[in-house]
Amino acid sequence: MPSYTVTVATGSQWFAGTDDYIYITLVGTEGCSERTLLDKPLYNDFERGAVDSYDVTVGENLGEMELVKIEKQKYWVHDDWYCKYITVKTPSGDYVEFPCFHWLVDDKEVVLRDGKALLPKDDKTRLVKQHRHKELESRRKTYRWREWQPGIPMSIDANTHKELPRDIQFDSEKGVDFILNYSKAIENLCVNQFMHMFQSSWNDFADFERIFVRIKNTISEYVMQHWKEDFMFGYQYLNGCNPVMIQKCTKLPEKFPVTHDMVADCLEREMTLEEEIEAGNIYIADYELMEDISPNSTDPCTLQYLAAPICLLYNNSQSKILPLAIQLGQTPGKENPIFLPSDDQYDWMLAKIWVRSSDFHIHQTVTHLLRTHLVSEVFGVAMFRQLPAVHPAYKLLLPHIRFTIAINTKAREQLICEFGIFDKANGTGGGGHVEMIQKAMRSLTFRSLCFPDAIKARGVDSPEDLPYYYYRDDGNRVWDVTKSFVWDVVCIYYDSDDTVQKDEEIQAFVKDVSSFGMQDLDCCGFPKSLKTREELTEYLTVIIFTASAHHAAVNFGQVRCEVHHPEGRLGPQSVPGE
Repeated sequence: MPSYTVTVATGSQWFAGTDDYIYITLVGTEGCSERTLLDKPLYNDFERGAVDSYDVTVGENLGEMELVKIEKQKYWVHDDWYCKYITVKTPSGDYVEFPCFHWLVDDKEVVLRDGKALLPKDDKTRLVKQHRHKELESRRKTYRWREWQPGIPMSIDANTHKELPRDIQFDSEKGVDFILNYSKAIENLCVNQFMHMFQSSWNDFADFERIFVRIKNTISEYVMQHWKEDFMFGYQYLNGCNPVMIQKCTKLPEKFPVTHDMVADCLEREMTLEEEIEAGNIYIADYELMEDISPNSTDPCTLQYLAAPICLLYNNSQSKILPLAIQLGQTPGKENPIFLPSDDQYDWMLAKIWVRSSDFHIHQTVTHLLRTHLVSEVFGVAMFRQLPAVHPAYKLLLPHIRFTIAINTKAREQLICEFGIFDKANGTGGGGHVEMIQKAMRSLTFRSLCFPDAIKARGVDSPEDLPYYYYRDDGNRVWDVTKSFVWDVVCIYYDSDDTVQKDEEIQAFVKDVSSFGMQDLDCCGFPKSLKTREELTEYLTVIIFTASAHHAAVNFGQVRCEVHHPEGRLGPQSVPGE
């Protein structure tokens, strides 16, 4: 009688093993095996990290392997099991691998296809077509859209991390790592003391040094020495945590009436301000988004304030970006003067601090939260709803958004929720952060997620005009290699534009993102369909780049300091607790 050798790999993460009964059924083009218990006498099957092999005997050859069905049934108590993959060796000696990477919870069954990526048109038998349909039908019931707040991207329908589907929760090691890092960061940063300090007045600038009491490395010491200087202030616009605000100034806005006489002493090329603008040496950072945002009022004993500044920047003859003028509000007038480097030392320093404060709020809430986390969650939820595991785009995207939904749910549960950390420690807490996201949605377009387009739109695409902008230079390189790789993958599975147009699953995915995830907002300009292989390549590149490279660029600078500057590069230094 024909015999098939089944090899089962259990995950290596904590609690992945199980003592429950595991049954398997092999399904081929010519028939299926009986439901077979996988069990070895006097052996502890399915331990964490184990790879176990079993023989399954059948009456007749099953033909080409199509599906593998796994069932888990309770032994004493329900014991979850994480199955990585199953490999089947046929009587002819062929090996067929069935990727799983699923948690089997309670008395659950999973039906697997082999690991080959296939478009809908490539499914030939009724059985695999039916499996594809049922998988998506089940996923759409599990991964549901929900509006967390009006006017912002949709999220997954879950109030807490525990309510998420088991497969996208943090595994035990990742969860413990998250908690330990969070606790370690609080310990190292003495957050409780800082929050008390932040909510009371500072006596002098020496208080600032207390922030670095527990952080000692080359970067922190360099920052402590130079944070007050204009070159450091300007340099952060290029390679700091929020390197997306600087844009070329082609004309001074009427709301920011800076004159040549105001800044003449700071200009180095014997040119007027107007001539410097025409030469492309003047840049601007406008925090208009902050106007009319509600400051944190959760503590009635602590008044908090927000500014909506405009900052004029100068690319000097040494190619250093220096601040020329600062206005802390959007409406000029006596109550809203323009601050200059020639002003009193502390007036100018305080103006720069207000700009940095606004930059922090934009960075945390818009650049980081909205434009990487929330957008990536939209792509993630739509992917689970519309692309089966066998689809090549699913296989391509999954590694990049593996924990996005989980971390966002944690944020809604602990960070940006009512009475969360934002409310306790952020000037826009208590609702202002939600107002910012709602306002920022007006400028969140699909084209703004295409890295080269975003760089060009701000007029900062020329390395000759604006050197030392490593965010741009490295970002372009990563974008290009990512897009090249995606194009190669697309061309393997799509031999023509017509194939893209006829792929109902990829079209449903794109439509779900636009119509549901982005709530069909016309201003966003997210495509509702894709017509060419080039469009599909760009779309998939946006997803991968947003969730990986761009998130890294605007997130990890908070915990891993790597400062580049014209005089040289300081290597990466890990902040304790990361």
